[in-house]
Amino acid sequence: MKKIIIAMFCLAVFVNKVKAQASEDDEEKKHGFKKENLFTGGSVGGGLAQGTFSVGLGPHFGYSINKYIDVALALNYNYVSQRDYQEYGDKVRQSIIGPSAFVRLFPVNFLYAHAQIERNFVTLKYFPANNSYLQKQKLSFAATSYLVGAGYARGREEGNTFYYISILFDIGKDINSPYIDELGRIDPIIRAGFNIALFQGGSSGGYRKRRNDY
Repeated sequence: MKKIIIAMFCLAVFVNKVKAQASEDDEEKKHGFKKENLFTGGSVGGGLAQGTFSVGLGPHFGYSINKYIDVALALNYNYVSQRDYQEYGDKVRQSIIGPSAFVRLFPVNFLYAHAQIERNFVTLKYFPANNSYLQKQKLSFAATSYLVGAGYARGREEGNTFYYISILFDIGKDINSPYIDELGRIDPIIRAGFNIALFQGGSSGGYRKRRNDY
């Protein structure tokens, strides 16, 4: 009889421990990492003007901490070619590439504040005009940019797949920054692109449910 009581007691302790562990696991799943909060996307841009051609690409991969905060890692690439840079017939080519990270704060679903840090590596090649007194040059340098601004998101209220447009300014004012002109003035940066939800089964309804679980 004593052995039966001891066995029943041990079984009760074991069952209670299993229930407690299951409860802890459920709690961790509820508040821990959620793969359906992952997203990707990026921006593509370009321009064509008299004597100037530019193209840019900015893929990102991130995570929604909650319905107000998105964070991401990104890669920045831009290429610019310009003719008649210092004199008629010359040209300059500039390549910019570098890693970055950003955070977006959404006070409402369709508006956000944006802060980003970039470390850009710049390669500039100068080709003088024929019979010019100027010499061919190649320069390489790096710059850290601190971008702040705001943006508009269309479709975020239905899920984490949406398109966006933002305007940013480099408040770091590094002399080598690609966003600072020759006179040290800050050029506005316009970026537009898409944010694409991952692991949500292509259903915005499922995403709304996830949003409500935060």
